[in-house]
Amino acid sequence: MLNIEIDKKSGFCFGVVNAIKKAEEELAKGDVLYCLGDIVHNGQEISRLENLGLITINHEQFANLKDARVLLRAHGEPPLTYQIAKENNITLIDASCPVVLKLQTRIKNAFESAPSDDNQIVIYGEIGHAEVNGLLGQTDNKAIVIENESDLKKIDFTKKIRIFSQTTKSLDGFNKLVENVAEKTGSQQNFEFSDTICRQVANRIPNITTFAQQKDIIIFVSGKKSSNGKVLYEHSKKINENTFLISSADEVMDLNLDLTKSIGICGATSTPKWLMEEVAEKISGLQKVE
Repeated sequence: MLNIEIDKKSGFCFGVVNAIKKAEEELAKGDVLYCLGDIVHNGQEISRLENLGLITINHEQFANLKDARVLLRAHGEPPLTYQIAKENNITLIDASCPVVLKLQTRIKNAFESAPSDDNQIVIYGEIGHAEVNGLLGQTDNKAIVIENESDLKKIDFTKKIRIFSQTTKSLDGFNKLVENVAEKTGSQQNFEFSDTICRQVANRIPNITTFAQQKDIIIFVSGKKSSNGKVLYEHSKKINENTFLISSADEVMDLNLDLTKSIGICGATSTPKWLMEEVAEKISGLQKVE
C-alpha cells in the first residue's frame, strides 16, 4: 500500500481563489471575457479556464481593446491600466488581492509624501513580475527594485531610503536585505522599512518545513513562472534533499520514484488542489503497473 499524502495547507491563497471565482462567475454569463496577463502562474489552471472561454491578453493587446470586459488578476495593476480602461470604455472586473492593493496605497502615500530627489522608495521583489510592475506604477516608475544583493549598487546610501517588499517574497530574504542596508546607511534617520510580505505566503514556510521533514520524498507541484513556487520549492529542498519540482502529473514518469518510501505532495499558492490530486493518482497508477 502506497504512503502518499497531499499537504492540506498547500494550494491557492485567498487572492487567487477570489480571482478564479470571479472569472468563473463572469464566464458563466456567456459574454466574452479577457484576462490581463496569466490569471495564475499555473499553466494547467490557465488551460482549464481557457476551455471555459477565458481569453488571456497582454498589455499591448489591452491598450488596443475597446468596449470589452477585462478581468484584472490578483497581482494588481499600475494606474495606467485604469486610465486606459476609462479611455477605451473597458469594463474592469477587478480581482486585485486586497493585500496587494493595501501595499500599493502605502507605496503611493510614501512616494507622494516625500517626492524630493533625496528620498528613495526601494521595492524588494522580482524585476518584471506583475505585482512589482503594479507597485512601480504607484511611484511613476521611479522606485528602485532590488532582487538580490548585487542590486544594492542601485541605491544611493547618502539619501533617505524606504523599503517595501513584494507580498510573495521570502521573509528571510527581506530581513537579510534590511540588515545589509542598515549596515551601509549607518543612520536610522535615513532608513525606514516595512515588512509587507503576505502572511498567507510567509506562513507556508513553517508548514512546508514540518511537512518536508515528515516524508521521505517530496513532490512539489508548481508552475514554472510562480515566484512563490520558487521560494517554497527551494525551502523544501533545503529541508529534504529528495524534493522534486514538477508542473504536471505526467512529469512523475521521469522521476524514478522509490514507491516503498513515504511521499508527500505539496505546492505553491498558485497550485490548484485538483492538480496535486492528479499527481497523487498518477503515482498510485505507477504502483499498479509494478
